[in-house]
Amino acid sequence: MTQPPGLIWLLTAVATILVIATLVGAALRARLSPEGDNPVIENLNARIAAWWTMVILLSLAFLAGRPGVVILFAILSFAGLREFLTLTDKAPSDHWALAASFFLILPLQYWLVGTDWYGLYAIFIPVYAFLLMPVVSALRGGTQDFLSRVAETQWALMICLYCTSHVPALLYLQIPGYEGRSVILIAWLIFTVQFSDVMQYVWGKLIGRHKIAPQVSPSKTWEGFLGGTATAIAAGTALYWITPFTPWQAAGMALVVTIMGFFGGLVMSAIKRDKGVKDWGHLIAGHGGFLDRLDSVIFAAPIFFHLTRYFWSAT
Repeated sequence: MTQPPGLIWLLTAVATILVIATLVGAALRARLSPEGDNPVIENLNARIAAWWTMVILLSLAFLAGRPGVVILFAILSFAGLREFLTLTDKAPSDHWALAASFFLILPLQYWLVGTDWYGLYAIFIPVYAFLLMPVVSALRGGTQDFLSRVAETQWALMICLYCTSHVPALLYLQIPGYEGRSVILIAWLIFTVQFSDVMQYVWGKLIGRHKIAPQVSPSKTWEGFLGGTATAIAAGTALYWITPFTPWQAAGMALVVTIMGFFGGLVMSAIKRDKGVKDWGHLIAGHGGFLDRLDSVIFAAPIFFHLTRYFWSAT
């Protein structure tokens, strides 16, 4: 399958950045942590190694086209849903509702996305699933903590399925003059949001002084947020030519997705604090679980999708 030149260029650029990061990480380890006793250096190298794995998986999915991307994000949604629901309180009366979440709602949502049935996948989870899932639990009896149990399951569906499914949904937008290149929008979105995450971490370590929400996420500082956001906006704007956006439009979209990404990380950190855990899971070495790594993309995806659809898509 022939791929858009912009996608190949972007994947090559990301691979180059990772090669440089790997060399820098190896040099820092040799100089500052030869015995592996510097937690910052070891964490950095673990993150770089994990990024190699994630970038390879995403690249293979992108190169496979629409089916590969839809299937990959369906699998990631399954993993994220499992991570989220593992930390929630459940009763025996919820078992049928949980089974339906994994084996009915999840595949149906991605089938709707894969067939481009926008009118239904846009409301399937927040309307039909939200109304019918509590009925299943209620019919089976248990009322202890019923509201909190139902709300946690609904929130899991919203984050892990509904929001995540808007990433592959970008493939089906009909943007005049941009036909056959929608996969680049996904690559641009993930790169911009994740680059913001990385640079917020870097700027926070370098000059971070003033914490934003110390009880929720002690590592997030205003200096890190502003520096990382500005750096990611600059990078997203520089890549405007692989998108349907003008430079100013790309800057605006980058601002929106990086802010939403930051909010996503903050909210998911608050949930972890509430549940008394550091990471959502251990799926990715050095990064925790799927939700730990892509929480920012999950929050940004539906906003990015609907803005792009409203202002640039023909349908």
